[in-house]
Order: sequence, then structure tokens, then C-alpha cells
Amino acid sequence: MQSIVQNTVPYTTNVLVSSGVPANQEISTTSSASSFAQYVGAGNSMVQDIRISSAKVSATSLSSNSDLGIFKSIKVYLSGNNTQEILVAQRTDIGNNIGNTLNLDPDNSKILDEVVKSGAVKARVAYVLKNTANNDTNLNISLRFTSVPVPAN
Repeated sequence: MQSIVQNTVPYTTNVLVSSGVPANQEISTTSSASSFAQYVGAGNSMVQDIRISSAKVSATSLSSNSDLGIFKSIKVYLSGNNTQEILVAQRTDIGNNIGNTLNLDPDNSKILDEVVKSGAVKARVAYVLKNTANNDTNLNISLRFTSVPVPAN
């Protein structure tokens, strides 16, 4: 079990940015993320010091344009059952014509044990567009976490 929990654990969630979403105002959407216990099973109580290690956004669109350069900023927050929402990753300096994949800046200073172990993790994605969206774009948010084993007593 120790080798499993020392590796990164993925979380993914999807967000739809609909055509017609206005520019220059923060829009947010919340969705469920996969459960940490799904990856480590009963080992959930055997890990601690859970921190985000990386965050990536990928865009797909029904049209040919799925460039993330339409965004001014993207922020990802996590919360769990009866936990406070925590900003875990963001990017506020998104350039034009950057393509359909973007690495966000993770905040690995925060320990996320309470949120991740709560059983029902929710991801809230807040974004600001540079211009009104011309077509629907699906964002796939992929977060990776690291953890360490709880010391044996």
C-alpha cells in the first residue's frame, strides 16, 4: 500500500462553457470530482498530508476552435462534505492562441486531508472570458495529488 499512496492520485471533472457566455465577468460552475477512496480504497485513512501537485485544463469543442486563449483566468476550488472551499489552482495570465491545453498554477501549500477524505469532493471552476463565447467548449480539469502514509503506531 505504501507505494500506491506515495504516487500521485488523479481527480478529473468536466465543465461545459456554453456559447453566449458573456465576457469580462466571472462565471462559475460546480461538479463532482472522483473520490480519493476510489483509488486507494480503505487506504483512505492510511494517508495524510494530501496536497495538490499539478493541475491541467484541456479543451474540446464541436467546432475547430478549442483554444484556451479565450479565457482571461481559470480558478479551481475544492470542497467536501461540511468543509470550507479551498482554492487549489489558478491561472490569471492566460495568453492568446495558447492551444487546447493549459497547466494551472497549483497551490501546494495547502493540506487537503479534510476535503479529500470527506467522501464527496466537489470542484468549482470559476472563469472569466476575454470575449463572448462563440461555441460550446468542454473543459476537462485534471488535478493530481500527492500524499504520505500515516505512520504506524
